[in-house]
Amino acid sequence: MNTFERYLTLWVALCIVAGIALGHFLSGAFKAIAAAEVANVNLPVALLIWLMIIPMLLKIDFGSLGQVREHWRGIGVTLFINWAIKPFSMALLGSFFIGHLFAPMLPQDQISSYIAGLILLAAAPCTAMVFVWSNLCEGEPHYTLSQVALNDLIMVFAFAPLVGLLLGLASITVPWTTLLLSVVLYIVIPVVIAQIWRRMLLASGPDALARTLRWLQPVSLIALLATLVLLFGFQGEQILAQPLVIALLAVPILVQVYLNAGLAYWLSRRFGVAWCVAAPAALIGASNFFELAVAAAISLFGLNSGAALATVVGVLVEVPVMLSVVRIVKATRGWYEQGAHCSTLEMEAARSSSTSSSLR
Repeated sequence: MNTFERYLTLWVALCIVAGIALGHFLSGAFKAIAAAEVANVNLPVALLIWLMIIPMLLKIDFGSLGQVREHWRGIGVTLFINWAIKPFSMALLGSFFIGHLFAPMLPQDQISSYIAGLILLAAAPCTAMVFVWSNLCEGEPHYTLSQVALNDLIMVFAFAPLVGLLLGLASITVPWTTLLLSVVLYIVIPVVIAQIWRRMLLASGPDALARTLRWLQPVSLIALLATLVLLFGFQGEQILAQPLVIALLAVPILVQVYLNAGLAYWLSRRFGVAWCVAAPAALIGASNFFELAVAAAISLFGLNSGAALATVVGVLVEVPVMLSVVRIVKATRGWYEQGAHCSTLEMEAARSSSTSSSLR
């Protein structure tokens, strides 16, 4: 890593402080930027996300997407975490922390709304930012794209009934415009741009693609830090006005992120999944599609509700916490690969033993 990358944690901390300060002292400018949105999707943030994810998408050769079949265990782990564990674990964590442990310190009339916002956040798996996290931990790009596309497809059918079940509501108003616009903005358009650009670069030789990827790496990180400044700037006044509430709401989100990431990482290791797939699997299992969660909270409970605030806390937590998960999976690669290798050998031995027994 170069000096800039080595001190990324410091830059993240400085950007959080700068965002809160700028959001407080230049609230008018940040409100104007925040208002530049369509269906709760902020367009300046969307442009910054393009700068972050296109380097990842440039690595994808669509002719090699068929190799994703080799990573079916990783896909299975992520689907299990995203849809069978994550929403239900957040319902339990929200009830424990917000409904009981922290209840005396929170406005009593907003507690159920806070828990609802946390559930909305957990029921929407991440899309765009997953490409960033996968790129930072050198994840397998074909797997990442396939997993994100599959999650989006499932979300179209499962988000409303899952949220309705957990919130005890008969019907859920899904912000379809937000969901569809996000898929187009964060997947379709960047993929098309990246593939056209990739073909143009490869026409000049593979070195041209390698040089471009090296050039884009600092651009991607700078865009990530700029996004962090904007996100904290948008909520600077709220953070300063309700620091205790925001800190308490962040606790179950933090616990859930590390719980789900750790479980996905451990399951991947246990089933012998390659590290380049397990790393993004852990990140996909832990991160959230905060645009959809915020839009759903506003449509169901109102702009100034506790649910909307809880989803906004998810936005604030997302970047710094996921960067810490990236650091953890990279630091434990040696430990992981030793265990994953042993698991693979164990499975192969078991299949061999089973075959021998059937032959006998």
